[in-house]
Amino acid sequence: MTSEAPVYSADLAGIIVGDTAISNVQGEQGILSYRGLDINELVAMPFLHVVWLVLFGERHNTQQMSRLKTFMCKHSRLTHDEIELLRRVPPDLHPMLMLQGMVPLLQVPQKQAMDMELDAERGLFIAAKITALIAAHHRLAQKKVVLTPTPGLLFHENFLTMFHGSAPSAEQVKMLNAAQILQMEHSFNCGTFAGRVCASTLAPIQSSISASIGTLFGKLHGGADQAALEMAMAIGSPDKAEAYVRECLANKEKIMGMGHREYRTVDPRAKILKPMAVELCQDEESKNLLATLVAVEEACQREFAEQGKEIWANVEFYKGAVFHSLGIPTHYFTALFAMSRVYGYIAHFLEFSKNSRLIRPRANYTGPTPGERGKSAA
Repeated sequence: MTSEAPVYSADLAGIIVGDTAISNVQGEQGILSYRGLDINELVAMPFLHVVWLVLFGERHNTQQMSRLKTFMCKHSRLTHDEIELLRRVPPDLHPMLMLQGMVPLLQVPQKQAMDMELDAERGLFIAAKITALIAAHHRLAQKKVVLTPTPGLLFHENFLTMFHGSAPSAEQVKMLNAAQILQMEHSFNCGTFAGRVCASTLAPIQSSISASIGTLFGKLHGGADQAALEMAMAIGSPDKAEAYVRECLANKEKIMGMGHREYRTVDPRAKILKPMAVELCQDEESKNLLATLVAVEEACQREFAEQGKEIWANVEFYKGAVFHSLGIPTHYFTALFAMSRVYGYIAHFLEFSKNSRLIRPRANYTGPTPGERGKSAA
């Protein structure tokens, strides 16, 4: 009897490595859903309602949501010790590196305060602290006082107030809610899979989340949001976009935010974010940046069409324009991504932990054998 050769894929493309009921990426059709609900429906829901659905796979009741809102507001406040710890972080350290380092240092709850498993509560505790850490890191870098959340405000209303020091408009809160819901979960993406690998060793949830955050930072993953808008800033104006695209393609350089590994058609999240960006980008600088991004996408589509191919902007491409209009500096874009995607990380940690197995792939060794090494030395 001959055994089949093991499947080889250096990037795991097309390899199924597990089951999940959290989200479904239907790349050929351009559809994304969380727990069976299409994102076009989810994007209109309150943010914490979607959080509950993603984590627990069920609708909340009024009491559960009230307790969740109170819990998240409470822990979005940094303690004195946490602020002092954050003060030791260099103020110019990239926010993603700050988060990756700070998350494992948080003193997670040792006892349950809500009616849910302890790891779920620890995950939500970390998620609330991430919101506070991002705002505080920004404030400290500006040599301003760290602000605390106000009970009764919406989750992202509190964040924007703590970040900027002034209350946002209702429209700004609505836009941030929608953007954060759109990027909350995306099946076995790189960051989520890194967290699963970490969780498979029975490491605690804070280690798993830290591993995921570190992976999200890369330009080929979450960091594309910062790179895409900084690209538009460097191009300067829409009329220079076509020359930029042609130069990149001639030099085989990747254009950040264009194309997606999973989608063979328009990224469904970008379909929602692009008109949002158009609606929100009203000042001259934002309009110019958005027009430049649109020109880059159109130039890419023309160039690829000549080769009989299609390409579309992904969620990171237009998200940067939305965040820029909210007054978020470009180097904080990916941290805001982590602030949302953390709920997906928590959901996968909880799901995977119910039936975890140590993830240990094999390598195809291509070096010399001991015998060959000996002959070479002789």
